[in-house]
Amino acid sequence: MSEKRDGRESGTRGCAICGKPVEPRHRPFCSRRCKEVDLNRWLSGSYVVPALELDEDEVARLADLAQGTLDPEPDEGEGEPT
Repeated sequence: MSEKRDGRESGTRGCAICGKPVEPRHRPFCSRRCKEVDLNRWLSGSYVVPALELDEDEVARLADLAQGTLDPEPDEGEGEPT
């Protein structure tokens, strides 16, 4: 038997915006309003996905790795000249 807290079973999550119980048709939200609040936050830039900034050499190396034209780990002594 699961324990209840705040009217919800333990292990279940509430609405991602307000914490109220989730409605299955609006999952993971409780209502259309909370769905739209979340969408607005994404569209307005309140939410962002962090990105890694790379210089041109790093981008070229990753492209070569993706195409299979570069060894992921160069052998000793075959690295960049010093």
